[in-house]
Amino acid sequence: MPAERRESDLPHFGPLSALANDPKVTDVAVTCDGGVWVDRGDGMREEQVALPLRDPQVIREYAVQLCSQLGRRLDDSCPIADASTPGGIRVHAVIAPIVPQGASISIRFPDRVTAHLTQLCAGGLMPAAWMNVLRRLVRARASLLVTGGTGTGKTTLLKALLAECPQTERIITVEEVRELGGFDHPNHVSLVTREANVEGAGAIGLPALVKATLRMRPDRVVLGECRGEEIADLLRAFNSGHHGGMATLHADGVARVPSRLAALGLLAGLDPGTLAMFAEGAFDAVLHLERMDVGRRLVSIGCLATDGSGALKGVPLATWDGLGTPRYHPSWRAFAARWGLGVGMPQSGRSVAPVPAPPAAGRRRP
Repeated sequence: MPAERRESDLPHFGPLSALANDPKVTDVAVTCDGGVWVDRGDGMREEQVALPLRDPQVIREYAVQLCSQLGRRLDDSCPIADASTPGGIRVHAVIAPIVPQGASISIRFPDRVTAHLTQLCAGGLMPAAWMNVLRRLVRARASLLVTGGTGTGKTTLLKALLAECPQTERIITVEEVRELGGFDHPNHVSLVTREANVEGAGAIGLPALVKATLRMRPDRVVLGECRGEEIADLLRAFNSGHHGGMATLHADGVARVPSRLAALGLLAGLDPGTLAMFAEGAFDAVLHLERMDVGRRLVSIGCLATDGSGALKGVPLATWDGLGTPRYHPSWRAFAARWGLGVGMPQSGRSVAPVPAPPAAGRRRP
């Protein structure tokens, strides 16, 4: 059973303390009318707490005090706050008049312990054969992009992948909110962005931190989530000899990853053609997660490739419905041979329509 969260990692949650100490709780949301909704891994459900938060002023004061404990300002001049603890508890709050009344509060709790691939596989996140695939990709220093929607387990899988890295490697992680800060590794540096002070000065964003990692002698550069113009610096890093890096990205499928990257690239001044060239060489595999009725699942392993016109395409290599046997696309054969996987080949009657071939092995050999 997972251990309870350490008291030293917790702010004072008051009426939500019982939920904060429940090891099964991953998310808590308080609506501006005082409703409390809780996710224990099976979706949001309304919860009755011992001390109901029904008064709008009480909800607002609670949100202000909670953010204040984490060093974040929440008032009329700054009505939105995003804060976190060193252990990765994340608090987001919005007060009136941005919301109709009181405040809206969202709290995300990290895993109490770092899940390993064996545990995730046993819990049904992936088919057994894919556990060794992921382990091989990490140890062969493939650059990985983990994609999915909110709450699909991207950070959980990322931590498990990082746990497979040799202890001798130097890992630099970059995040807006410290969710990987508790990652247990002897040579790990956790960088987190800083907001501007009350005078509007001193802000340090993700692009500056990604650039800083390259001067810190990293073996692996890890970006907690691609959100904006920092994608340009990350792609440059992954194309300039910094292998084995990892990142997460909000996307609803391998095929939709190129459009998401293109949108972020435009924020950095990269035209789609340039971004396609960078992205194809930057990421060796795309791991896509979805939240299904049966739980969170790694439903697809894919890659990025350019077509004859130079457009970036998301290529599915293997797919899984979350319950049955994985299906391997014809392009899996070349991918498996490149990385020495030796598992999963197109099977008679189970292969799907041909898809564009993945990038040829030339950038490096595992």
